[in-house]
Amino acid sequence: MEHQTETSLKLDLLVRIWGMAEGRPFFQNVHTQQISRRGAKLSGIEHHLAPGDVIGVQLGDKKSRVKVMWVIDAGQPQKIDAGIEILEAQPCPWEQELAKQEQPAAVAQPDLRPRDLRRFHRHRVPFPIEIVEAPSGSRMRTQATDISGRGCYVETLLPLAKSTELSISFWIESEKITTPAIVRASDGGVGMGIEFTGLSEDVQKRLQQVVEKMDKQSGSAINAKGTC
Repeated sequence: MEHQTETSLKLDLLVRIWGMAEGRPFFQNVHTQQISRRGAKLSGIEHHLAPGDVIGVQLGDKKSRVKVMWVIDAGQPQKIDAGIEILEAQPCPWEQELAKQEQPAAVAQPDLRPRDLRRFHRHRVPFPIEIVEAPSGSRMRTQATDISGRGCYVETLLPLAKSTELSISFWIESEKITTPAIVRASDGGVGMGIEFTGLSEDVQKRLQQVVEKMDKQSGSAINAKGTC
């Protein structure tokens, strides 16, 4: 009965997963399609998982161990969707998102946010960027692993602290773009989520088109390789 009456919410959240797949450790950013206090549906997983596997899931600074209940082909090359269930005595990483949905004053908000996020859906493509930490001026050339017109995720063992102000530079064709940015999520030993705070809507759309094209080309390359 609890399963029938619990709050279930369709919401696109970028979460971190990690564990063992085919005898090797992995970690990856994926998206939720639906969440509840018992578990979630995850999409875009690039590693072989099977029902019964136990993996870790993280949203912001909230971590939990979950059990894979089912997996299906996501319809994209080498990607799967999976249903997960939070293990007993483990916290719910998206408890705050569910609580917002249950507050009367916030009822309309969940319907607005997913549409806005989907307009700039993140794509898992290697994208070169340069990061300058505003307080110290230290520079780091690296690659974003997930990126959209509004932000990116950078995998690093030593992420910068949450709310650190940055300057991010990257290239769109022959044009160098520089924008102020801020660290929105800092996952120790994993990486950091960065929001671009100074891009015009036009540049956001151009960047989104570039990463979408890169993602399609990557998928085409995988398909071509598979037919050889």
